[in-house]
Amino acid sequence: MKYRTKMVHKARYYLDYNASAPLLDCARDSMIEAMDKAGNPSSIHYEGRIARKLVENARSSFAKLINFKATNIIFTSGATEAANHVLSPVVRAGGRELNISKLYLCATEHPCMLQGGRFAKEQIEILPIYKNGVLDIQVLEAVLERHDAQAGLPMVAVQLANNETGVIQPVNKIAEVIHKYDGFLVVDAVQALGKMPLSVEGTEADFLIFSSHKIGGPQGAGAIVLRDASVSPVPLLQGGGQENYHRGGTENVIAITGFGTACEWHLQNLTKNIKNFCERDSIEAELDTISREAGNAVAQPVFFGKGTSRLGNTLCFAVAGVKAETALMALDLDGISVSSGSACSSGKVNKSHVLEAMGASRDEMEGAIRLSLGWNDNTSGAEKFLTAWKTIVSRMAA
Repeated sequence: MKYRTKMVHKARYYLDYNASAPLLDCARDSMIEAMDKAGNPSSIHYEGRIARKLVENARSSFAKLINFKATNIIFTSGATEAANHVLSPVVRAGGRELNISKLYLCATEHPCMLQGGRFAKEQIEILPIYKNGVLDIQVLEAVLERHDAQAGLPMVAVQLANNETGVIQPVNKIAEVIHKYDGFLVVDAVQALGKMPLSVEGTEADFLIFSSHKIGGPQGAGAIVLRDASVSPVPLLQGGGQENYHRGGTENVIAITGFGTACEWHLQNLTKNIKNFCERDSIEAELDTISREAGNAVAQPVFFGKGTSRLGNTLCFAVAGVKAETALMALDLDGISVSSGSACSSGKVNKSHVLEAMGASRDEMEGAIRLSLGWNDNTSGAEKFLTAWKTIVSRMAA
């Protein structure tokens, strides 16, 4: 007689919010409710008007969270589409088309930006950063000074907060330099939303991109924000004139509704969430202690971006001799979800272009581990992680 073995599921501790945040209950509820609404938001009948109201309510909620005008928001299928839309060699301004001849990208940009959107490879130039992950503004100015304005205008793309290290760029200072040379600034604000106070006006960016699933909304929704509604990239998706003729295709009412509800939740909880992120510093201190107590057999951790402005929820570190792939598997078996960096490739632990640009050694890149905290209880997850990490380090010291 065969007996079926009962599966026992361990408690899971999710510390990978920068990859994707768990769907908020309120967002799920609003999406389920939206599923019962039959209507195309472009239709003028009753059902169409209900669908349109859901989309516009979400637009309004998002506008409040970023402290900007709802009329300047374009909904997309996510940040990758948004990046491909705004990175355009042609920008419309007041009824005329402006040629953008060169795209300058910060070396630590997200892969969806580094691909360059609709620019040809020969039109793209990578800008260096300091060892702490911050863009070298002096180099930026020198590059823009030698830019051939006769060939076209420059466009510069900078990530407000880095997904791997949490390093925050001084985008208003960067914008000042770019606008001095009549260039356009694109800001990837995906990781900043919901994790730091954010005002579009304060960034002085011309175009910004956002993603729903980083704040507890559904995957498959995102947004572009135009600083000036009369200045916009030529549409990526041509169609029936949706999103005020910026983005063709019927709006994803269900996902947009969930995105808007997540924005409402963050409006009410942002201050509390930011306060909860103070766990990062205590985790770093504990990691230092664990290595020190292990003795000379274990190196002290290297914290990437430490000493500069970072997101409070993000820490990225490496301990010489500890391979990220091995550590991630051990942590996962212990019910702990962390990352080795960006979660946007094949699922394998690959060399980080972000850490490489910051001058990290090969050992550091191979051992880099990222924790990104969320708005749930971080304390128990942090304690579980530190206990598991101590075990990993103890095995090295044995």
